[in-house]
Amino acid sequence: MNDEEIIRLYFDRNEQAITESSAKYGAYCSAIAGNILSDVEDVKECVNDTWLRAWNSIPPARPSILQAFLGRITRNLSFDRYRSSHRKKRSDGKVNLVLDELQDIVSGHDDPESTALEKELIREINSFLASLSDEKRYMFILRYWHTYEISEIAKRLRISEGKVSTSLSRIRRSLKEHLTGRGYSI
Repeated sequence: MNDEEIIRLYFDRNEQAITESSAKYGAYCSAIAGNILSDVEDVKECVNDTWLRAWNSIPPARPSILQAFLGRITRNLSFDRYRSSHRKKRSDGKVNLVLDELQDIVSGHDDPESTALEKELIREINSFLASLSDEKRYMFILRYWHTYEISEIAKRLRISEGKVSTSLSRIRRSLKEHLTGRGYSI
């Protein structure tokens, strides 16, 4: 079943939409959650919560790319669960490492002014990513969206871990320069 047909099922409030979403994107969403969470049960719960969140969001939302829509929901739910389970204990896990790498560049703020600028910041980051080569953009997304380990990225791209680390460091520095040049204080 194609994405438009699945979205139509959501709009028709047909529960088959969840079954079809799970069949088509269950493994994808599980992989996203699994890269963030270490507990298999937490992964399953986040993926199941993804279907519920999609059910409650569609309609009124009409995602243009269902896979990205479901992936974003899963990723957000997984990070929320991760933060919740690690609130009392500070962990040195891979998610903290990934978040720490970007902390100086893009840190979350809860004040109204920062919230209002969020969409503009997203546009600037997307503009920066569009300027990168395919390999560097893919590397950045694997690391900071999918939270892949350096070794996993190196294996996927068939390059050394040192090259991945160096490239990511340079990309972060370039992103910081890009955002600073557009008036963001970092």
